Formats: sequence, structure tokens, C-alpha cells
Amino acid sequence: MVIMCIAAESSADPLGDPHLDVIARTDAEAARIADVTAPTTDFTQAHKFEERQAGAATVRARNNADAFSQPSGNIAFEDELTFKVGNGLFRKLWVSSPSSTLASDGLGPLFNARSCQRCHIKDGRGHPPEPGDDNAISMFLRVSIPGNYEDGIKEIEDYIATLPDPTYGTQLQEFSVQGHAAEYQLDITYTEEEIALSEGETASLRHPTYTAENLGYGPLHPDAMLSPRIANQMIGLGLLEAVPAADILAATDPDDADGDGISGRANIVWSAEFDQPMLGRFGHKAGNPTIRQQSAGAFAGDIGIASPMFPNPAGECTQAQTACQSAPHGDGDDRVFEIDDEILDLVTFYSRNLAVPARRDVDDAQVLRGKEVFYSTGCTSCHTPSFVTHRLKDQPEQSFQLIWPYTDMLLHDMGEGLADHRPEARATGREWRTAPLWGIGLTEQVSGHSYFLHDGRARSLLEAILWHGGEAQAQRDAVVDMPKVDRDALIRFLESL
Repeated sequence: MVIMCIAAESSADPLGDPHLDVIARTDAEAARIADVTAPTTDFTQAHKFEERQAGAATVRARNNADAFSQPSGNIAFEDELTFKVGNGLFRKLWVSSPSSTLASDGLGPLFNARSCQRCHIKDGRGHPPEPGDDNAISMFLRVSIPGNYEDGIKEIEDYIATLPDPTYGTQLQEFSVQGHAAEYQLDITYTEEEIALSEGETASLRHPTYTAENLGYGPLHPDAMLSPRIANQMIGLGLLEAVPAADILAATDPDDADGDGISGRANIVWSAEFDQPMLGRFGHKAGNPTIRQQSAGAFAGDIGIASPMFPNPAGECTQAQTACQSAPHGDGDDRVFEIDDEILDLVTFYSRNLAVPARRDVDDAQVLRGKEVFYSTGCTSCHTPSFVTHRLKDQPEQSFQLIWPYTDMLLHDMGEGLADHRPEARATGREWRTAPLWGIGLTEQVSGHSYFLHDGRARSLLEAILWHGGEAQAQRDAVVDMPKVDRDALIRFLESL
């Protein structure tokens, strides 16, 4: 079984971490780590080091929209320039070919945004289009059709085979360069459902219906599976990447052997970078193993920019889109690809080192009560509070840090209400990766909205909780039934993260 193979070998030769230059832990260190990450039972005061959510990489929490755009707090002075150059590339507006600005051409011909920053605004989370918006820049629809056994990846057990839509590929692009039709326009309609809470309170959930309107290249395949996605926030990615795969895999319980109702599973995906199976960590369904592959995939799919990892200069254009395939691309002159490994490395360094802000009000009485409610309700069964990262030879910012991301990075069945019915690698159509919670209380400050979940349907933290089902149904119901004072304290705790 591939997962067990990875877990067994990771301590000596981490098959799940080939992207990291790791120094093996000693037995003494392992014992210290187990002690420091053990769940607390004392809620009268903040846990030691809890305020510094990213260890030494934590930065002061700013009170403006730049709170997610700071470099790691422990970054070396000489590396700040690398971070800033990477930031410039992250913000760069790409233009269509041919162009006199050879370093910036290659956009599209089909795309979702002209820059990384256009989706990850201020390095925060995206949002569904507001009423009256004529586009959805930080949101799009993934698309695939069912595959057969021969289409799967045989090295990965339980891999669910899918294929790109034969006309539209793996995601729908809402924009195009001049002379080309866009693939579609996203249309969302909502219906409201009132939820009764304890003590006479109510909440309202909005149920979305997604439609791909104005299809530019004919109908979708009749078996097309669509899944809405908003852009994730960018903070702390390098630290999540540095958590040992063995520590994540140790929490898997696919058959719920302990009987707690939680059966986290690892998504094992194919690494385009290392040509082998790896633990998925990034994306709403943990479909990417590394920051570098996630970045290269976004360049290709979202912007239409080719790199050595994904070299098609037409980006997401399919063979059915002949005009797109034959259009001018930015791989002429002296370039083999539209961006090279150096640019991809710079964007990866920037993404790896976006800092996590310090927590606020960790000793506040209501926050401490909310933390106790969070733990006692069982939320930590998926939202694992803390990890210690690998010792790393060449990444001092992420090396051996005690971090508090509140995620296990595993897949969980979240129930029919959140199901998209579209698999991704080993993730079923009902499974999602546990989202990290650090920084969640700064969402409105950074992103200008309070929309949560994979498609932004939840308009508040309370709504996000009320959408939990499946493995989290018991915790969701407990929040509905608990005294209002505890529900308020729970939200206050989340806002402190």
C-alpha cells in the first residue's frame, strides 16, 4: 500500500519529502516534540509559545491590509531582496504575445487572471463575485470527466481516475486575449436556508447553484464534473510544506479504528517535479505536493504561462481549441519557456516565506473559553493545533519551528452539503482537506470580506461551521445546541487566530 510505504520510509528516507534537505531527528528531539505538541488540558491561560503561530517566522500583526504580505520574521537580511523580487513577479501583469515587453508576454490565450496577485489579493483569500460583478477574477470552475482504470496512476492505491474535458481541459477560463473567445462566464444563484440555534438565535445558509454560461467553444462533455474554487490565502505555506510527511500520515485513520467518527485520509498525488507519488498538501483537496508545483500549475492554468514543469505554451488550451494552440506565444526569441526555473524559484521563495501574523488577545477570558469549547467539542480531531517542522539544511526560516496552523492536512468527508461530486487524485467528491485556521480572524481586514469555505458560500465563521457535515456533523450539531455564550466565545477564539 503506497501510504504505508511512505509512512514507513519517511523517517530514514522521506519519500513524502524529497523536496526538502532534511536533518534526521534524534530520539530526544522526538520526545520533546511529542511533549510540546500534546493537546493542552489547561484553559486558564494561553499555552506557552501559542501567540507566535509560526514560531520564529511569526511577524507582528499589522492593523491594515498588508498583514499577510510580510516576509518571514526570521528571514536573513540578504534574502529580503529575493523575497521582494519574488513579490514583484507575483504581482507582475502579463501581456499577450507578440509584445515588445518580451519579459512579460505569453499571457493566455485563455486565462483567469493576468497576475498571481489578481486572484490572491493582498495574499489573502478569494471570493465569489458580488451581485452586479461581471466576472469572477479570484474564483473559477474546475472541470473533469470520469476516467477508467487504465487512465489512473497505478502506483497510487485508490487513485480515482479522471480526464480533462475534451474541449475545455481541467478548468474554465473566463478571460481571453484579443481575437479569442473566452471559455465561459460564471453564474451563481443562491437560495437561503434558515437554521435554528439554541436560545432563539437563528442563522441563514446560502445554497449556491453554479452554471457555466456563454460557453465559447460548444457544450461541455455530458459527464463533465464542475467544482467551484476560490483562491486560498498564502500565509505559512513554507511551514506547512516543512511538516514531516510521517507526522501527517501518523494521524490517518481511514477505517475509523478509534471509533471517534473521524477518518482522515491522505491524498497521495503524482509529483510532476520528482516523478513519483507524494503526499498532497496544497489546494482545497490537497491536490498538489509542493509549493513549486502549485505555483507552476497556477501559472499554466490561471495565467497561461509555460514553465519547465508545465511546458505547453498554450497553457490550458486543448487540442480542440485549434486557434488557441496556433496563436503566438511567449516562447520565442531566446526563451525556451515563457518563464524559466529561476523565475519559478523566485515565486516559490516568495510564496514559501509569506509570514503568519502573531495571534491577538491570547489571554482574553472569552478567547480562552472559546479555545476550551473548540477543544472539548472535538474540533481538534481535524484542526490539529500544532506541529514541529523538519530540521532543514537550506531553509532556516522553516527549520525546526513549533507552529500552530490548526490543520491536519488530511482529507475528510464533509457531507453532502459541501460535496462537489468531483474527485481529485484519491479525494472523493465529498472530501476536502482540513483548511488551516491561522490568520482566519484577519480575513476581512486583509481581503475586505468574510467569505469562507472552498467556494466562499459562508459569509461568516459561524456559517462556515454550520456547513460542516459528514465526519464533522456531531461537532456542527454541538455548536447549534450549545449555550449562546459558548458559541460566541468559540467565534471569538477563531477571530484571535
